[in-house]
Amino acid sequence: MSGLILVTGGNGRFSKVLKSKNKILQLKFLNKKDLNILSIRSIEKVVNRYKPRTILHCAGLSRPMSMHDTDISKSINLNIIGTANVVKVCLKYNIKIIYFSTGYVYECTKGNYKESDAVKPFNNYGLSKLAGECSVQMYKNSLILRITMTEKPFIHKKGYTNLYSNYMYHEDLVKMLPRLIHKFGIINVGGKLRSVYNFGKLNNKKMLKIKCIDKNIPLKQTMNLDKLKKILK
Repeated sequence: MSGLILVTGGNGRFSKVLKSKNKILQLKFLNKKDLNILSIRSIEKVVNRYKPRTILHCAGLSRPMSMHDTDISKSINLNIIGTANVVKVCLKYNIKIIYFSTGYVYECTKGNYKESDAVKPFNNYGLSKLAGECSVQMYKNSLILRITMTEKPFIHKKGYTNLYSNYMYHEDLVKMLPRLIHKFGIINVGGKLRSVYNFGKLNNKKMLKIKCIDKNIPLKQTMNLDKLKKILK
């Protein structure tokens, strides 16, 4: 697959890294001024102007996580309605959509979740991203990436020793992306299984240990990455 790829959320944390590190893909980054995902007309205007083969849909609301509880309408608008609008335009113009989702769509209580496993988000953020996924899955010319990533260096000075995840850095996904964009369906994307503390310690030898005792935070937030490994092999 070649051709121009439009990137929504062009001023987001990942997009900034993608913009600076990408050497392969033909990308056009769109910020909020360029594209209003709550407006079908705005999306169609951009599509007609640039005539992309693919839309890499990174726009949405992630952090702060509490925002999904305190401003539910914003979460619904950006992560659900906005995503559905992009899908509808992609459907109309036969454009592939690549949707950035999250490992938080899983229940995160047993770990090692495969793409085919049942989904049961444990917080509103996960629910909002799963709802976005639903519209994407209805359109077969699509790829959903369930991603666990964060910025480098790790922003926290303390790391949970008993919470396990597949954290990786934005830079890691930039390297993988050219080999993923040709795929369809759902792919879990992340790094090596390790505790949050051990991940944080990779770039911060002074990382402090802390134990998660919040019963609302599940401790086994790990995904099965076999499908990803086969693609990258």
